[in-house]
Amino acid sequence: MFGNSGRWLCAAAVALSASVTGAGVAGADSVPEGKALVVLGDSFTANAWDFTDPDNSCLRHGKTAWPAQLGTLMGVYGTDAMVDPSCPGASIDSGPGWTLGVETAKADKVGAFGPRTKLVALQFGLNDHWGRSTQTLWKSLQGCVFNLVDGCGPEAAAQGRITDYNGVSGALFADRMRNAITYIHYYAPNAHIVLVGYPELFQPGTDTVCLNFLGVAPFIQPRGGAVVAYFDRIQQAQQQAAQLLNIDFLDARALTTGHGLCTDQPWLNGVMDPRTDIDGLFFHPSSKGDAVVANAIYDRFGH
Repeated sequence: MFGNSGRWLCAAAVALSASVTGAGVAGADSVPEGKALVVLGDSFTANAWDFTDPDNSCLRHGKTAWPAQLGTLMGVYGTDAMVDPSCPGASIDSGPGWTLGVETAKADKVGAFGPRTKLVALQFGLNDHWGRSTQTLWKSLQGCVFNLVDGCGPEAAAQGRITDYNGVSGALFADRMRNAITYIHYYAPNAHIVLVGYPELFQPGTDTVCLNFLGVAPFIQPRGGAVVAYFDRIQQAQQQAAQLLNIDFLDARALTTGHGLCTDQPWLNGVMDPRTDIDGLFFHPSSKGDAVVANAIYDRFGH
């Protein structure tokens, strides 16, 4: 697939920099023209999770996830002009599981990056380790968010019950993404590269977080300041990192303000909440929330 050994080495460096093994790239005789749309990201991107798949093979994606809706708007969904190796649980470089380096290499294998690549959209950060913590947000649900005895306040980070949000910074965020972004910039020189932010789950600055069950019985964590602060720090870091990396940032939080969990009109799924997608992945965007993000990306970068 690669036109010269330099491209192979650069792709390998992307994977190695993210501590990836077994994500090799293959060579070919010609440089690819590139795909119109390339999407890399985590569960907020794929918006589907097969809990019965112990290997997390990432062979499925939500049919109403924002990449699918964006691809439909661009006329490339379901065609060879779109590549989407996004994977639930993916991180920038923390692992275990898929990382930005792995996804970049997988996309490159099928000729994703080239002069005809129009748009590369990325969404990462929530699943990474920050500061001295090795805790992930998903694993923090039981020990922190759903812990009514100990709560999930600022002390939870020091106790290791949630990732250390104090360690999140724009400079570090950019450093961890730089190799992959540099590679994409080089081999897809005409593409818009967009870092997609996360939607508003909880009102910034609040201490209370909640999740609706069946649309009528919300779970309320009155001491949830740590998880709220984490989302706030990730939002700020993404904005700063995009500037440092000379890429665009889509502020999904601004687009979804007032439609977080347990609001009157939520655009994120609760647990079997009929006001959203009753079978949707909880804590993740509903089809409406994903439509808002997809349309915004298309309006700004997809034409």
